[in-house]
Amino acid sequence: VGAGDVVSVHVFIDETKANGLLVAAARVQPRQLAPTRTLLRGLLLARQERLHFTKEGKARQGQIAAALCTSGVVVDLYDARAVPDQRLARRLVLEQLVADLAVVGAHRLVLEQDDSLIASDRRTLRAAVRAAGVVDELVYEHLPPRSEPLLWIADAVAWCWTHGSLWQDRVRPIIGQVQRLR
Repeated sequence: VGAGDVVSVHVFIDETKANGLLVAAARVQPRQLAPTRTLLRGLLLARQERLHFTKEGKARQGQIAAALCTSGVVVDLYDARAVPDQRLARRLVLEQLVADLAVVGAHRLVLEQDDSLIASDRRTLRAAVRAAGVVDELVYEHLPPRSEPLLWIADAVAWCWTHGSLWQDRVRPIIGQVQRLR
């Protein structure tokens, strides 16, 4: 997360666990929240309630990636694929993410809801928020992806980043920092 960001940035994260943990954190400025949700909802097909990148065909994936690159969002990547223990990898990522968000004065962190991870995430986040000194500044919550379109950005970018250099190149214009955790 870059130091020049507006204080009240909102961050939406999702991950891929293929070959280890890679977390994508989409940073959205407050003025971009509504227009970016509108852009994403506009990409839905009839009867589709959410975008899920792995379930889209290659042409649609390309269309979605191109649309994301026009959105003005920035996506930071937290690559913990070198950490063999998935629980440790997730804890390390969340701790680093909160520390980074504290530096830029982020306001809100939204995680894609995975019921099996909520309790451990809350423990980790509670400790990380205290350690970073942002208890009263940073709020966090888990939401299902159908209820928050901005989570779809992180889903798409995480998929692209783990599917080879051609897909990485498609989303590179919106990639901020790539941090490798060990």
